[in-house]
This record gives sequence, C-alpha cells and structure tokens, in this order.
Amino acid sequence: MSYKSHTVAVIIPAHNEEQAIGVVVKDLVDLQCPTSQQRLVDQVIVCDNASTDATAITAQKAGAIVCQEFRKGYGFACLRGIDKLQYSNQAPPELVVFVDGDNSADVNELPAMLDKLIQGNDLVVGARDVHLQENHALSPHQQFGNWLASALIRFIWREKVTDLGPFRAIRYRTLRLIEMRDQRFGWTVEMQVKVIQAGMRYTEVPVTTKQRIGVSKISGTVKGTIGAAVGIFGKIFTLFVLQPRFLFRLRQARSFLETPLDNRAKRTL
Repeated sequence: MSYKSHTVAVIIPAHNEEQAIGVVVKDLVDLQCPTSQQRLVDQVIVCDNASTDATAITAQKAGAIVCQEFRKGYGFACLRGIDKLQYSNQAPPELVVFVDGDNSADVNELPAMLDKLIQGNDLVVGARDVHLQENHALSPHQQFGNWLASALIRFIWREKVTDLGPFRAIRYRTLRLIEMRDQRFGWTVEMQVKVIQAGMRYTEVPVTTKQRIGVSKISGTVKGTIGAAVGIFGKIFTLFVLQPRFLFRLRQARSFLETPLDNRAKRTL
C-alpha cells in the first residue's frame, strides 16, 4: 500500500473526540488512490490526549493504531504520535499527514496535498479557503487570529503564508530535521516557521472547512482562545529570537543524517 510509490502515515491528536474520531479514521482507512483501488494511507495513528470519553476505543474499532499521551496539549499529542512512528516495528513513512479528529477537514482532498510533496515541496499546509467554508465552521476570532499570525509571518520571513491550518502534510525527513518541540498551541506555527527559516520549500493548497462535530476545546472557550493566542504569538516571537541557534542545530542535524550509518556511531562518541 502506498501513494505513487510513497508510504503515507496520518497522525491525529485527539482530546475527547468520541463523537467524531470514528468517522475521521474510517474515512482515512477507506481512502483509495485515485488511479487504483489500493488504500492511500498506510497507517492511521490516533494519539488519545488525556481523553475522558471513549475516544481511544472508538478510534481503534475504526481501524487506527492508538497511543496515549496523558499530558494535555496539542503539541504533546503530536510529538507522541511521531514517537509512535519512529519506534514502531514498521519502517518510517516517507510522507506524514496531520489532521484534527473533529471531522472539520475533508480528507478526500489529501491527494492534492500529497502531490505537492511528491513534486518537491517539504511542507504543504491545507489553507482554509473562505470560499470553501461551511457556515460557522470558523469563529470570527479564529479567522482574525489566523489572519494576524499569518500576516506577521509574511512580514518577518517574507513567505506567502495565509493560514495556520492543522490539516498538513510533511516529508518525514523534514520533520526530523526541524526538531519539533512545542508542546501546546504553538505547534502548527512552529512547523511552518522552521521550514521557512531553513529555506525549505513551503506551499499551501486551498481546502474545505466543515463544521466540526462536537464543541471545540480551543475556540469554544474563552480560556482556550486566550491560551491559543498566547501560544501562537509567543512562539512566533521565540522563533524569531532563536533563529540563529535553530539554523546551527539544523546544519548539525543535516550533517548527521547525511553521514553513512556505519559512521554515525563514531561521531556520537
């Protein structure tokens, strides 16, 4: 199973998504390559992020591999999902997709995003096009926050960024190189900015946004909204300040990954 000879894994961070997670997983499991009857996605990994409902059981029944992260935080859950890929018995996938477990994304649009990776991009973000949004799919403060953060990134790094959409696809090698660290709300912006800082190829694909199933833990509460805003804008500031240090570590990581396997042990002594 693969998409155009590339293995694909999907990571879904999920906190109390019992109502939606089964639908999302089943849609991904049933997704087929446009030119064949083969499954498009090789692995669907759901990271149950301290849920108090049946999210984990529902995801497993729908066909997902489930892992647990008891520390609450979007970034915590995504990092645990990456660990599951790295330390599983299977070889790491070539392409990794992140999508929310609330059924707000149309996973049938995934092939268009994967095609952009295969064409040479390192990160493809599904930009939530205003013309492809269901009514009330995004709250006014979500739209404003996305616009403001995207505008700030464009101003600082001169890259055409229009959204911080959680539906995104990235090369596994790129994911390793940028060393994701954020544990909470700054996860999405960290990925985009680090790829841009490193001079890697970034692009966006317009995607549909549906009304989510259930209540949002972020935009649905004042506390969640404020926490997300602080996390996102704080991360932009931190990445700007620490850019030289990140680029130095990136050069080291690239050098290490390009070293033949039998010589890596010597370099770590």
